[in-house]
Amino acid sequence: MMNSLELPKRPEDTRVVVAMSGGVDSSVTAALLKAEGYDVVGVTLQLYDHGAAVHRKGACCAGQDIYDARAVAERIGIPHYVLDYESRFKEAVIDRFAESYIAGETPVPCIACNMSIKFHDLLHTARDLNADVMATGHYVSSRLLSSGRRGLFRAREDDKDQSYFLFGTTSEQLDMLRFPLGDKSKAETRELARQFELAVADKHDSQDICFVPTGSYADIIARLKPGAAEPGEIVDIHGKTLGKHNGIIHFTVGQRRGLGIASSAPLYVVRLDAESRRVIVGPREALKTQSITLRDVNWIGDGDIDDVLGNGRLEVHVKVRSSRPPQAAWLRRSAGGYEVDLVDGEHGVSPGQACVFYDTAEGQARVLGGGFIRGAVAAGERPPVSEEARASVA
Repeated sequence: MMNSLELPKRPEDTRVVVAMSGGVDSSVTAALLKAEGYDVVGVTLQLYDHGAAVHRKGACCAGQDIYDARAVAERIGIPHYVLDYESRFKEAVIDRFAESYIAGETPVPCIACNMSIKFHDLLHTARDLNADVMATGHYVSSRLLSSGRRGLFRAREDDKDQSYFLFGTTSEQLDMLRFPLGDKSKAETRELARQFELAVADKHDSQDICFVPTGSYADIIARLKPGAAEPGEIVDIHGKTLGKHNGIIHFTVGQRRGLGIASSAPLYVVRLDAESRRVIVGPREALKTQSITLRDVNWIGDGDIDDVLGNGRLEVHVKVRSSRPPQAAWLRRSAGGYEVDLVDGEHGVSPGQACVFYDTAEGQARVLGGGFIRGAVAAGERPPVSEEARASVA
């Protein structure tokens, strides 16, 4: 008989390592599993030099959070370990974040952290602790498929869904991962925290980029990579010089405010040219992208991605930013790897962001995988999508 974690063992014979960040979500995850009788072990990662961020509302994996995780573990009666991952986190996440910005990209460090730290290194630690599974407080669902493997699905509450940040999870990792909050709302989670009498019940949610205590990416990059903020030109899409800037690390694609130039009409950052240190600006319509090239694609749909695509293309729905809804697209192979054609186009697509594939745009859609955006083709540089083709993915 299967237990609630879909394992053929009694809860008391099932060891679960819970990744405890010190927030309400992971704390409730640990409390729920303990209440069900599982053999729960809490693990908290110290990820960065938290001196400047300890007192910042919304920081995670810092001093106060470690204290909170330890207090929750003591409250519910489970063993708790703190692991020092600072050097590994700096190498795999912070340094790569800085390098990506210097290259003119807009990286998503939470994805890198999930791929390289939480669902790679920490998963190995869970195995070393003889865990049957590892659980986290992410708002995403994992379900057993007819094939015997597990699939990744969007959370029930759309506003809290975190599947965009987990597209890099592999099928092998999914087999050992569980997400007990995927079918709950945030309000339900906080109410459970109150029922369990957890001190973190009303604690603020952590921010996406935990290691930026001031909220200024450029300050962090300048400190990590001295000389990275080299000055250059701001030019329009025709190459006309409009002004100067103090480093492309101060800009992101789609940015409108803080350009430091005067214009009779609104201008947006359309592209960043790291090699020439140029910031290219233009009207909003110049931001529209029709096609995206991808790198480092991870496929967790059925079968092998190349077999699924064959010589054709696959109808999917994609998200190019975490806050945007999935939209209709085609995934296909290209000379350089894989490419996505957007049916209605998208504004402000930036290299370094993720493009995540779903099987539908509605409800708890299944995550089929995704990749990092290598480049984008402007809407005017590719033939428009025909009405017939548009209807085929409607």
